[in-house]
Amino acid sequence: MIKKSLSEIARPIDGELKKFNEIFKESLKSKVTLVDLVARYILKQKGKKIRPLLVLLSSKVAGEISDRSYRGAAMVELLHTATLVHDDVVDNAETRRNFPSINAVWKNKIAVLMGDYLLSRGLMIAVYQKDFDFLKVITDTVKRMSEGELLQISKTRKLNNDEETYFRIISDKTASLFSTCCEVGALAVTTDEEKIKSLREFGENLGIAFQIRDDILDYVGSKSVFGKPLGGDIKEKKLTLPLIHALSKAPADESKKIISSIKSGAKKVNVEEVIAFVQRYDGITYADQIAKEYAGKAVNNLKVFNDSESKLSLESLVSFVIERKN
Repeated sequence: MIKKSLSEIARPIDGELKKFNEIFKESLKSKVTLVDLVARYILKQKGKKIRPLLVLLSSKVAGEISDRSYRGAAMVELLHTATLVHDDVVDNAETRRNFPSINAVWKNKIAVLMGDYLLSRGLMIAVYQKDFDFLKVITDTVKRMSEGELLQISKTRKLNNDEETYFRIISDKTASLFSTCCEVGALAVTTDEEKIKSLREFGENLGIAFQIRDDILDYVGSKSVFGKPLGGDIKEKKLTLPLIHALSKAPADESKKIISSIKSGAKKVNVEEVIAFVQRYDGITYADQIAKEYAGKAVNNLKVFNDSESKLSLESLVSFVIERKN
């Protein structure tokens, strides 16, 4: 398959994405001056918009994009944005997409309340339009994302993560929202249970592949507009798949030394030493192989759909996710 950029992948729904952007912008507006100010600041931080892209492509591959598709896309993007705002508070992050984070500019209290506002706006869209099927899916996702984050925090404190727990965390924290995007996109246009299930599972598998690739980039990536600094997870004491695998393969005394280094904290840990350790015990190669396995599962999930530009875009998105450099 020819590698495509995100803009090329989005081409079949260019017009629909422009309409979504207007709807999303409108959904952030508030009569409270401070809320409106922060909302406009958020809109300046242009991300990849992968999640609304997933909703709209899922709708198009399962039927035709409808008003419900746009509402679903707005809901998931509001939820995603709310989680980013809250995550920055939890992580004490000072930047987001090369902009100062909301908590850095307006402090934690306003950042937390703004995250709550975004989440409530998303839920209100569903309630006002009586999209109760969306509401059920999205509230379950909020629960899963919260549980995944809390489980990761508990494992970060103890540094005793294993592969099974890692997959539970990334399934809940990341893949659940990808799955929701695709399920909502399908629910917006069809009642065909096979199509809904296939797209839900496609999103789950894509989300797992996406997160594994993200975790690999912590060891091989570099800081960029959308990326994160090399070794960021190591400094935050997050045990992800490349490191978990290396720890399981290395001699016990060497693994113990690496764990002690990570426990010493962000200012003392030797990031280069940990990265070299992961490379030495094939952690990156192993994680890359697993990401590709989940990517293959995602492509297989699309076999129930007829060939179309939108289906090709979803397949191209899988390739984009596992090959991205930031």
